[in-house]
Amino acid sequence: MAVSDMRRSRLMKTMLALPLLALALSGCGTAAKNDTYDLSAPVSGSGPSAKGRQILVQQPTALQALNSEQIVIKVSSSEIQYLAKAQWSDKLPRMVQAKLVEAYENSGKLGGVGVPGQGLAIDYQVVTDIRAFEIRTGGGSQAVVEISAKILNDRNGSVRAQKVFSQTVPAGGGSNEAFVKALDRAFAGVTSEIVDWTLKSI
Repeated sequence: MAVSDMRRSRLMKTMLALPLLALALSGCGTAAKNDTYDLSAPVSGSGPSAKGRQILVQQPTALQALNSEQIVIKVSSSEIQYLAKAQWSDKLPRMVQAKLVEAYENSGKLGGVGVPGQGLAIDYQVVTDIRAFEIRTGGGSQAVVEISAKILNDRNGSVRAQKVFSQTVPAGGGSNEAFVKALDRAFAGVTSEIVDWTLKSI
């Protein structure tokens, strides 16, 4: 092939590649981004001190609809949707576990708090199940958080105590931010109750 032909061939390839590159970059620039939200943890607990006890917080169980980064909107008893353009910063069970650990630590009333794999010599396990973590619509939107909790004696596997905790908070608006704030308040209320109940039970 002549030198001039080779140059023309390279030029044509470059001219074809540039529009494709521009199309790819424009696609990346216009991709929809979800607003990402976190949960907060209470900063203290009112239960009694249990400095001589160490607990392990298992990752909560949850149905598949709740075991994701999506924020659940329950439009009827049999239908759910997900909040558009919004998501949690991690899968919900992992977030709940992390915030429960943080809340126990914030109380300053335990000898130690950990999660599986940290090698803690624990006395009790806290086992939870997320039963509801959703916005319910109809007749005024409400945030509903319901978590079942068990305290297991780690030495013999017996159940020391068990209880279901639930909080309902009015959403106070129809925006994504209003929904998430209501869920956060409901979760903070449930978390405070779980921490205080644990301290009283062990």
